[in-house]
Amino acid sequence: MREWDSPEEALACLQAYSSSAAVGAALELGLPWLLEAAPLDHAVIAAALGVPQVRCRWWLETLVRLGLLERAASGYALTPGARRGVLGSYSRESWAFLAREERERFPEVLDWTGRLTAPPGSPGRPPSGYFAQITADPERARAFTRMLYDLHRPLAERLAAALDLTGCRRLVDLGGGSGVMSLALVRRYPGLTSMVVDIENVCAEGRAIAAEQGLGERVSFRGGDFRSAPLPEGCDAVLECDVGVYEEGLFSAVRAALPPGGRFAVADLLPEAEDDFPEGLLHWGFTGALARDDPGEPGQGRMTWVRLRGMLAAAGFRLGSETGLPDGFRLLEVHA
Repeated sequence: MREWDSPEEALACLQAYSSSAAVGAALELGLPWLLEAAPLDHAVIAAALGVPQVRCRWWLETLVRLGLLERAASGYALTPGARRGVLGSYSRESWAFLAREERERFPEVLDWTGRLTAPPGSPGRPPSGYFAQITADPERARAFTRMLYDLHRPLAERLAAALDLTGCRRLVDLGGGSGVMSLALVRRYPGLTSMVVDIENVCAEGRAIAAEQGLGERVSFRGGDFRSAPLPEGCDAVLECDVGVYEEGLFSAVRAALPPGGRFAVADLLPEAEDDFPEGLLHWGFTGALARDDPGEPGQGRMTWVRLRGMLAAAGFRLGSETGLPDGFRLLEVHA
């Protein structure tokens, strides 16, 4: 939390968009990977990335101030922290996609005050949405799926360690995307197979990832909208992780698809109750509310763990255990 004891603190927050833009451009243009082998002079960097030299120098100095770069005898180099935090984590493609998503969201933030004070129902620019974007654009779906595979691998390992699927033979992974959760689970449980149900463009990349892991025969993919299509038959466990589709009809369908004692596991980053605002939700929640024409009101559609437990109980599930996961996520297990 920042200490607001000087005007400089307020100015730093007010001007933070330039820092975000500088880092985003570095990730989209691939600057860290250009400097991976050795430091380079600003003129060489400018020529390699197609950036005018004067503009490039301002940009590089901004990145020095932010700690992504440091000056070296032969030009600019990555800091040790940048090597660990960027090169040593997600793939270049995943970082580029994350930066692109933030850039696409930024027009709404430019009109922050106008969007913040606009009454519900006023004209706005609601985004086309995740489903429309990846259904219409196979390449975006491919990059999105790879990005989430990178981001969710630590969560998947923790979920696989926490979720007890002893005795389960067939898992259905609703909205499982890349299959990252299913891959971790079938590695832990040799007798388990999993079917991921998601949009076909996402499933296509998920199949490729599963094949790369040598698990294509144990993790399969079915394209379709699980909110309306019949669920796969013969499952004894169902998982929904970081999907956010919580509907009475879906819960009833899951309950009907499971045998007595079958398991339904939900993992997500949700507030416990209406007046809770976890730090991990602030960015997505606030920018999402700006982008939507009608952001809704407290108590009108905001999912919480309290509300989710009530919906699952109403659908006929017996509430089971809850386990904390990384970055504020929580795993809730219920039984048919």
